[in-house]
Amino acid sequence: MRTLLFILSLFTLNAYGACLDAVVLVHGNTASPSSWANTLALLKAKGYQDSELFVPTWGSKSCAACNDHNGSEETPVKTALQQALAASCTGKIDVIGHSMGATLAAQQIVKLGIAGQVDAFVGIAGAFRGLYSCGIYPYNVLTSTCGSYGLSIGSPFLDNLYGDTFGSRVYSIKSYIDQVVCSTGTCLVYGVHSSSIWYEDASYTYNLGHFGLQTDTADLQVSLIQN
Repeated sequence: MRTLLFILSLFTLNAYGACLDAVVLVHGNTASPSSWANTLALLKAKGYQDSELFVPTWGSKSCAACNDHNGSEETPVKTALQQALAASCTGKIDVIGHSMGATLAAQQIVKLGIAGQVDAFVGIAGAFRGLYSCGIYPYNVLTSTCGSYGLSIGSPFLDNLYGDTFGSRVYSIKSYIDQVVCSTGTCLVYGVHSSSIWYEDASYTYNLGHFGLQTDTADLQVSLIQN
């Protein structure tokens, strides 16, 4: 009987694939789920099913300056995280965010209190320490994206996020030629690259632009969540 059960378990594993963490991919400001095309293709090639992949769409697609980390922008990301956890056969999820999607995903992980259920968090080209192009709060803060719930340096949003943990393993992917994070000529905020995340396990630097960091590092992204 035990032999039969063992054979059946092997058959089930081979038929349906290994149990994998569900994955949530959060795009950047005014982008869309299609921006994850390379990452999604690689995940599926590695055996992930559509039912294990959650790619929310959030925010205005026509007004970048209108989006922040408060209100309607939050809901799709919060829902995706909750749905991924409910669907995950491991009870854990992996989260990858690009640009403003990285800080938005991080915020929702903290708000939901699920950092302990996030196996790996990967922030790509995020502005975790703010953007000089957004000013230093509360001075020269002209748009919602740069406001109190935005990415001005020292904004209440970023100050409240600082020091929080977003997963069991945390990684950042960054560049020194990032057209958004480094648009003023420096990527450093008080001596630290803005895309670096406190308590991170590792940070990877590429000679790529802001959007290339998302589209051209799919191999690294997938390897990090599968470690």
